[in-house]
Amino acid sequence: MYRLLAAATGLVLAAAPASAQVRIKDVTEVAGARSNQLFGFGLVVGLDQTGSRSTFTQQVAVDMLQRQGVTTQIFSQLPADAVIRSTSISAVMVIAEIGPFTRKGSRIDVLVSALDDARSLQGGTLLLTPLRGVDGDVYAVAQGPLSIGGFSVSVQAAGGIQKNHLNAGRVPNGAIVEKEAPGEVMHGGKAQLLLKEPDYNTARLIAKAVNERFPGVATPLDPGSVLLCPAPDPCRTPTQFLAEVGLLEVRPDLPARVVINERTGTVVAGEHVAISTTAVAHGNLYIGVSVTQTVSQPAPFSGGQTVVVPQTTVSAAEGRGRLIVIPQAATVAEVARALNALGVTPRDLIAIFQTLKQAGALHAELLII
Repeated sequence: MYRLLAAATGLVLAAAPASAQVRIKDVTEVAGARSNQLFGFGLVVGLDQTGSRSTFTQQVAVDMLQRQGVTTQIFSQLPADAVIRSTSISAVMVIAEIGPFTRKGSRIDVLVSALDDARSLQGGTLLLTPLRGVDGDVYAVAQGPLSIGGFSVSVQAAGGIQKNHLNAGRVPNGAIVEKEAPGEVMHGGKAQLLLKEPDYNTARLIAKAVNERFPGVATPLDPGSVLLCPAPDPCRTPTQFLAEVGLLEVRPDLPARVVINERTGTVVAGEHVAISTTAVAHGNLYIGVSVTQTVSQPAPFSGGQTVVVPQTTVSAAEGRGRLIVIPQAATVAEVARALNALGVTPRDLIAIFQTLKQAGALHAELLII
């Protein structure tokens, strides 16, 4: 008899510890100090017969050769048997991110992804590719050998083995910044802190911590921003001032929230989650599968053979349920202890939390991702 529990396995309930002191720089960003996305279209060469044979890629190569002064003809002007298709090239998209204070001449990493039907970019080299911003200006140029961090091995008799994705790679320090995109953090002598998780009380606490160090400087504007108005100080630059502010510590006021990932069975509850006094019944569904070996005897003089035939019997039974009263809980640790008393799995916790929310007993935001 094989008995299977009809409940999916998953991770345990993660009870978050009490919120600790964190640096202001870890929960905020300075307005104006932002990165910019760059992109470009280029060509990877030097592939070991793993490139594309598409007309599109071959035409890109022809156009590039023409810009270099190499005399050639458009494919449409040649007979089909005169067209040479190289399998050592691939048309690619190149992307990068330039920081707000990256200076001209600095190097940044670039990501390269195949745009055609190339099988692998392993061993390829990216040719000079201009990288443009959303305004159309060229901010960097990229070129260099690719690192894909994977491999592919194929054997005709045994199949193949592939590790990681072979049609995307990185060129470390492969782009040189040609135009700066400087950030501007001070506007009229004022700066603004943007909260990564907007909250009224957290904004108030940040302003309070800053004012204790620099009296009368910070004002919470809304749940997502704090205005800083430092007094002119010839001995302290804006960079020094913002650096000192970023090192100040606060205790963020986290919202009461339960996050559920149904794909993995993960349940994460914040420290302020509370449950009103309520009763919860929980039972398990068991599925029993039994296999019995029987003998099949043929009829006399039929010429058949005696064989052993397995017979499978499936039965279902609902486990004995329990009704437990969960007292009003002030912390997630008490909630976890109360629910663990039921012996539930993370999948069961998901159902219980959803039901408690519908009953109005769960005093927290319920997010399902």
